[in-house]
Amino acid sequence: MKKRFLIVCIIMILSFSGCDDLHFTEGNRGGFTGPNANITTVAQALNLPDDTPVIMQGRITKFLGNERYTFTDSTGSITVEIERRVWGSLTVGPDDLVEIFGEIDRDRNRIEVEVDRIRKL
Repeated sequence: MKKRFLIVCIIMILSFSGCDDLHFTEGNRGGFTGPNANITTVAQALNLPDDTPVIMQGRITKFLGNERYTFTDSTGSITVEIERRVWGSLTVGPDDLVEIFGEIDRDRNRIEVEVDRIRKL
């Protein structure tokens, strides 16, 4: 009986280990990227709660210092934090359209997006 229970537990653990798409993850998974693919605008992002995952499309228009930049789309601007490791070898100018993947970081006096991944469009 104990062996059967142990085997069932191992099978369940192994079957659930591949279920990481139940939450927001960054990675190189495929998926739909066309219109209405859960793109968040700056105007929407400014009203989202802390730690909300977002995908945004726009331009990085200004370096603010300390890994912070101004990100702009047709609805407004927001500060984004992009660490060096996230940039990798990607270079982006103010005329380049980019897509950023990250989450809302809200404190009492500020709101910004912590970027986990960025790519040129």
